[in-house]
Amino acid sequence: MTKLQLKNISKSFGDTKILDDINITVSEGEFIVLVGPSGSGKSTILRIIAGLETPSIGEIEINSKGINNLPPKDRDIAMVFQNYALYPHMNVYENLAFPLKMKNTSKDLIDKAVNETSELLGIKNYLMKKPKELSGGERQRVALGRAIIRKPQLFLMDEPLSNLDAKLRTQMRAELLKLHKTLSSTVIYVTHDQIEALTMGNKIAVLNKGRIQQIGTPNDIYNNPVNTFVAGFIGNPAMNFFDFKLIDDSKVAFLGRVLKLKVKDNLVKSFQEKNLLNKNIILGIRPENISLLSIETRNEQKSGEIIFQATIDLLEMLGNEYLIYANAISPDSKNNKAPFSIKVFENHSYERNIQINVSINLDKAHYFHGDSGARINL
Repeated sequence: MTKLQLKNISKSFGDTKILDDINITVSEGEFIVLVGPSGSGKSTILRIIAGLETPSIGEIEINSKGINNLPPKDRDIAMVFQNYALYPHMNVYENLAFPLKMKNTSKDLIDKAVNETSELLGIKNYLMKKPKELSGGERQRVALGRAIIRKPQLFLMDEPLSNLDAKLRTQMRAELLKLHKTLSSTVIYVTHDQIEALTMGNKIAVLNKGRIQQIGTPNDIYNNPVNTFVAGFIGNPAMNFFDFKLIDDSKVAFLGRVLKLKVKDNLVKSFQEKNLLNKNIILGIRPENISLLSIETRNEQKSGEIIFQATIDLLEMLGNEYLIYANAISPDSKNNKAPFSIKVFENHSYERNIQINVSINLDKAHYFHGDSGARINL
């Protein structure tokens, strides 16, 4: 097993900085996922680790030994690409055997390795087929097999499932995790799909514009995002954001108006201690934490609960759950719209353009500084 460290890695192409002071430690046997929007530097990090790019600044270490000056072939790293990168003129057996042939491995050992690897990946019946005769999922298994067969010390995977359909992608995610457990391998996995990140990684590194925003477990990233970027990027749909002020223990500013409600003492005390009363705050709330109110309960305001009206813009049915996209109704018609989403898990009879009553429990909200977007830990 292998430990990898990236220390103060920066990369520029001309005057354009692609990576800015990247520090990541990947422990032995860990499955870490690099996630972020297109252009955030995820694939560049993989290419630097593999030796296909040279960092402008910084050090790469594997098991505490610097590898900056090692050529790619001497780093003992396997890379799995988005486009499979199989040799079209070779059959599956030959594709799997190729890395071992390059190391002058004997035919008997190659036969044994190909049989073991193809058995592990369920592709033993395809050994005589060419890549064009295989489905996308089968080609991806062959690409994985070619990486696995030489038993590298580190696996790099660059969006390997993005060309597969949704059902097959889900199936391959499960198979990759099973494979990781079987091999006890160290994996760095790149994706722009935050669902993949949350379901696959022991640890997630969220990037934006070449900088790491947060590194943590999926639970940490989802429940304790360090800023509005992470909060808005991780989660499907994204976290909702509203402008907010806590004025005192009985008033808040929300959607352009002052609302009277009983604010819980612990929240008021926390805001007082951090000198945040009457300051511009961003209130974040996950779609699953916004409640729909019935006609009977819309006037029954509870302590620490904001109730407001909204108009439904769009409804999406996703099997056992519904997504409602709505716009909050502001008392000032000139005020900008405040779009948000709600996730509900029961049948309903709502339709587009109708008005709904919703509530936000302040205990379930996240709070961020209005200027920097940094998380406020209460």
